[in-house]
Formats: sequence, C-alpha cells, structure tokens
Amino acid sequence: MKIVQNRLIPPKGFKAITLFGIVFARKDVNLGKMDENHEAIHIRQGNEMLWVFFYLWYGIEWLIRLIQYRDKMLAYYNISFEREAYINQLDDEYLSKRKLFSWIKYL
Repeated sequence: MKIVQNRLIPPKGFKAITLFGIVFARKDVNLGKMDENHEAIHIRQGNEMLWVFFYLWYGIEWLIRLIQYRDKMLAYYNISFEREAYINQLDDEYLSKRKLFSWIKYL
C-alpha cells in the first residue's frame, strides 16, 4: 500500500483518503494498523469496481444518505463502503477471507 503524507489531502477532520489505490494521509497524523486496514478495504472495494464505478456509486449513495439523514457526516458513515470498512477495520484477517462485493451486505 502506497501512502503519501501531505498537508492538503484529505481535508481536515479526516486522517486519510484512498484515491485510485493510493492512500493520502495528513502529514500531522500517524496511521495505525487499524487505519491502514480500513484503507486497504477501500482499495479492495475500488479494485473490484474498477475505481470509476466505485466513486460513482460512492457519490450517489452519499447523496441518497444525505437526503435520508439530513447530515453530511451521518450520510458518510452510512455509505455501504464505509460501513464495511469501519465494521471490519479491527479484523486483521478480514481481507484474506472477504468475498467479492462484500460491501453489498452493508447497503
């Protein structure tokens, strides 16, 4: 996993973001094993959806959740990709046993 530390990406309030398989982390933040596992789950999700479809689905689902919850952070935490990553980020074995398109279970 390639990690690029910088001051611009992601926006303040977030530790890291995965963009097309590269993890961008704030320079003032040290990513722990849990954070790396979270981002590795996103990399797997993006790879199986060819990245373009991952971001398209991500954006559409965020808009739907925003209408549903009327809160941008609550919408973010309820995106199926994020739910899968947050629920399984502590399981070091998760990626070795994860089935394709497992994020669908979190819709």
